[in-house]
Amino acid sequence: MWFTKKNRVDDVAKLLAHSPDFMCRRIRCQGKIVNVLFLSNLINHDHLQQNVLAFIHEQKNISIDELARCLPIGAIRICETEKEMASAIRDGWAVISIEKEKRTLAVNIAEKVERSLEKAETESLVLGPKISFTESIDTNIRILRQNITDKHLVTEKVEIGERNKLEVRVVYIQDIADETNVQTVKQRLSELRIDEVIDSSVLAQLLDDHAYTIFPQYLLTELPDRLAYSLMRGRIGIFVDRSPTVIVCPTTFFSFFETTEDIYLRWTMSTILRAVRMLGIFASIFLSPLYVAVITYHYEVIPSALLLTIGESRSRVPFPPVIEALFLEFMIELLREAGARLPTKVGQTMGIVGGIVLGQAAVDAGFTSNVLIIIVALSALGSFTAPSYEMGATIRILRFPIILLAALWGLIGIFIGVSLLLIHLLKLTSLGRPYLSPVYPFRFADIKYSLIRLPIKFYGERPKTNRPKNSRRFSWREAMKRKDLDE
Repeated sequence: MWFTKKNRVDDVAKLLAHSPDFMCRRIRCQGKIVNVLFLSNLINHDHLQQNVLAFIHEQKNISIDELARCLPIGAIRICETEKEMASAIRDGWAVISIEKEKRTLAVNIAEKVERSLEKAETESLVLGPKISFTESIDTNIRILRQNITDKHLVTEKVEIGERNKLEVRVVYIQDIADETNVQTVKQRLSELRIDEVIDSSVLAQLLDDHAYTIFPQYLLTELPDRLAYSLMRGRIGIFVDRSPTVIVCPTTFFSFFETTEDIYLRWTMSTILRAVRMLGIFASIFLSPLYVAVITYHYEVIPSALLLTIGESRSRVPFPPVIEALFLEFMIELLREAGARLPTKVGQTMGIVGGIVLGQAAVDAGFTSNVLIIIVALSALGSFTAPSYEMGATIRILRFPIILLAALWGLIGIFIGVSLLLIHLLKLTSLGRPYLSPVYPFRFADIKYSLIRLPIKFYGERPKTNRPKNSRRFSWREAMKRKDLDE
């Protein structure tokens, strides 16, 4: 049975909701009627004229099989039904329908809107490549292949979304990545039943092991070199079309405090910078709660000279320390949010001027003390040391419940908060792998991949946390022997 051209075009138009940009170019060639269907605002019109319409006019033997064999376009597929035709047209393809033939031919002449390659915005670097991913999945895969030329690099295509279908690519090194991790990612993607996925950050939440925790379980990066670094160590990447960030899994808690700049710097400097970041995060979480606990319950631990200074600073403050701390922390969060939402130049001015003016005004009005202003400022600076925006936001949120515990029970309340936090972290997993690895379960060999940096010769083995198939990267001793022989 074959479909008349009128019925087929009308059926496709109906499936496309009779969109005003739906076009049908009708061509008579060798006694046959050929219809070329497309959405005018999604296609490249030069390709349509030169590679499709002109080519059809030149053909002597017009048929779907002949066009599929000879048409000078790389991406071609056969459509059997009107639904397949409408789906291809919505993706920016042109569909060629020949009278009295049931099958149709879809050709990719889409003209996608995408921005040019730019520097990374959320992960700034001093050393190393500055290029970042874009919203085009094809461009991102091309960038990845330029960074990894390994023949075992696998990019598997998956479509998710019931109504708004989205292309997803699962990428990994076949002879390095653990097969269990790969199958877990594929299974979770295949089990998703959702209308649409807007961005990779949304997909990461859908794939989470624990939906109710505030800690991110997957790393989001826009740096190609960071993804390449992760893949070569046994991790898996997930690209999402129309998203400039890539999901990296499985990850650990310490992965969120690493940067690719740690690799480019000398190992001594990298170790010091990692220690500075960890100390900054510790200060961000505990400085304000310690102030509240000590001022409220533990005056005896403050040196006499400092106690006099703090007493003078708080002499005009009518509020208890917990209200004072929460007020300042809330003000800092308001300034941070306002600076992030305003245009770049205005936002920077707002953050600096607003912080100075409001801080000084709060002290002069007696709402807070000078000492707490310094402590809250240090806490805010400490939260910025986290390279991951998600982890930085998590650290900022953690301060508030610990401040309340410090106000209730002093230092004991802080210890309770730390204990609950550690218990929670010990229970978390990322893609089924321990979140606190290599500290728990303890793996001494992987400490150099998390807390410290060592000279390159100690990185001959891939991290065991990722369970790589091929754990050997290189042998430093063999390299030294070959060097001696050459000399």
